[in-house]
Amino acid sequence: MTVHRLATGHISARLALPEYLDTTAAQAASRALPGGWTLTADPATEAVDVEVTTGAAAVTVAAVTVRLRLPAHVAASNSLAYVTYTAFERARQHQRKATVHATALIAPDGQAVLLLGAKGAGKTSTALALAAQGWTHAGDDVVVLGESDDGRVSVWPGKPTAAIRDPARPLAPKPQLALEPFATGLAPLARVVRMAVHPALDTASLTPAVPLSVNERLRLHETLGRYISGLPTPITGVAGVPYGPVWPLDSPALARWRSHLIARLAVGQFDYLYAPDPDTAADLLTKEAG
Repeated sequence: MTVHRLATGHISARLALPEYLDTTAAQAASRALPGGWTLTADPATEAVDVEVTTGAAAVTVAAVTVRLRLPAHVAASNSLAYVTYTAFERARQHQRKATVHATALIAPDGQAVLLLGAKGAGKTSTALALAAQGWTHAGDDVVVLGESDDGRVSVWPGKPTAAIRDPARPLAPKPQLALEPFATGLAPLARVVRMAVHPALDTASLTPAVPLSVNERLRLHETLGRYISGLPTPITGVAGVPYGPVWPLDSPALARWRSHLIARLAVGQFDYLYAPDPDTAADLLTKEAG
């Protein structure tokens, strides 16, 4: 085994890989992950955070080490980047950060807004409209949320690309668009917005969601726990059988921290946004930020 220092998802931790493993494909996936995916040599001898071996797909945890066993063809593919990113979620949450399914932007005043919503809710299209009004992208679909060293709830830059569907080709693969301008560092979180953009909506509104309902709290628990469950990342690789076992990464301490983070979100600015189109949604958010 060869030990590396892996920087990904805005943390740095130790990764052990088979000596013969070619990581070229994984490193090429760096642009698809928050904080990239960068290996450097690490000759230190203390326990590693994640260890990868080849064989029948499995995930186990022993003491401080997450052990990933991947089929050889998966370990040599870009799936290595995605599964190790997910395996590092345990270390990430120990550092008071969590990967979330969301879109984030930074307003001209330097504060971040986190956009939540189901697939197709209009997060990406609204983000593009906000960027046209002077906002800075801070991640599409995947963002890192947590507590910074000064104790503030903050957003770290997420995935720097967005998949944009061509309306004329609804069944074709979505081309990837590089998001520009893109954030270069973390920003304090000013507002969380759960949104729905749909042409069937006659009017636009931005209304407070606080106090949070039980259903909203459950949605937030699901959002913050999504990556530590490993469900977004089949360890057989995208070419294999797409099964997603629950990874044994979580702990009561991490679950308590996520509940603490939700409690902090619950006393901040949290709104529901409804709009018939992305431009109207962006106008509402820009007006509020101003």
